[in-house]
Amino acid sequence: MASVLFHIDLNAFFANAEILRHPELKDKPVAIGSLSSRGVLSTANYEARKHGVHSAMPVYQAKELCPGLVVIPGDYAYYRKLSSRFFAYLRRYSAKLEPLSIDECFLDVTEPIRKYPRPLDMAVQIQQGVLQELGLTCSIGVGPTRFLAKMASDMKKPMGITVLRKSEIPAKLWPLPIEEMIGIGKKTVPALKKEGVERIGDLVDPRFEPAVRRLLGKNAFAMMQKAKGNSSSKLEFSTSHKSISVSKTFKTDLYTLEEAQTQAQILTRELWNKLVRDKQKGRLVSLVLRDTTFHNQMRSKTLNAMTDNYATIWEVVSELLLEHFEPVGYRHIGVSIGSLKRADQIIEQPTIFEEPVNTTQDIVASLNRSLDSKVFMTAGDLLKKKEKEGKNEHGQ
Repeated sequence: MASVLFHIDLNAFFANAEILRHPELKDKPVAIGSLSSRGVLSTANYEARKHGVHSAMPVYQAKELCPGLVVIPGDYAYYRKLSSRFFAYLRRYSAKLEPLSIDECFLDVTEPIRKYPRPLDMAVQIQQGVLQELGLTCSIGVGPTRFLAKMASDMKKPMGITVLRKSEIPAKLWPLPIEEMIGIGKKTVPALKKEGVERIGDLVDPRFEPAVRRLLGKNAFAMMQKAKGNSSSKLEFSTSHKSISVSKTFKTDLYTLEEAQTQAQILTRELWNKLVRDKQKGRLVSLVLRDTTFHNQMRSKTLNAMTDNYATIWEVVSELLLEHFEPVGYRHIGVSIGSLKRADQIIEQPTIFEEPVNTTQDIVASLNRSLDSKVFMTAGDLLKKKEKEGKNEHGQ
């Protein structure tokens, strides 16, 4: 049986969260952002969007378009509490939940959906439950893969429920403009259009394959497969609610990959220190990036085994950062590790296929990895190095 994934996205979350505690704002255009005339908006409700107001828009421009716009400074502690309640509610339906950001997630309902006479009844029940228990509206996309479910949720907002089956891809997905393809950056769109790639369906057209491969590089094959409906249905989720996390909001936004890597590495070191201090090991490594418009994206990866090794954790964080970084400006980065267990309660059973561990070479290599430099060396390696240097001198 194919996987059944829900992508659940809270509609205009920050703005609707404010309307929830300020009911007098209902039916009025509301946006979240800095009150400074030089500030930008992080989001706007649908009333404001009718006037052309959108996220990342300067406040002065938004007020020109919509003179009656109510701009409210963001209360992110309040939004996080609501977000926690949102995810807790969804876990009543399935424990297989992967948060993507503060206001959206994937939910694997392959098994629980079988209990419903009509599959869409489950989506309706969840949508109505979020509205009744939290007072928030959401859109739900239903699909057999992560990509199709997420594309489906964007097709009808607010309070939409959209199914995107593989058989419906040519009719529902391929006619969409290429800029609506999740995973293709804003800067790449004009280059693709210049080559004639106007719609998502053009990605799977053999005529455009050379241009697509040239412009998308290492991501070309994955994008073409997604457009065909052949992508992953695997979610990254924690098997426990416990996790350790560290994060930092920067005074100056980070626009280069090098800056983001430097800060992420510092945070990973701090995370690792906490993990070791608490005598824990974890399996689910996550990276959170918050851009200048206050949009959060969370990306995660599940390891094959529990770990408290710095090099292993940093390798995953670095991989996630390289895959998802865009030069849009990041004001906040967070790293975390979940699915925790106490290190002394984990039984690790080596097999005959594994290389021996805890040899002198292994210990030295581990120490060097933790310091990000080759400081330590075994006596044998030191002798070999001196012999090599002696031969070079003799040869000269």
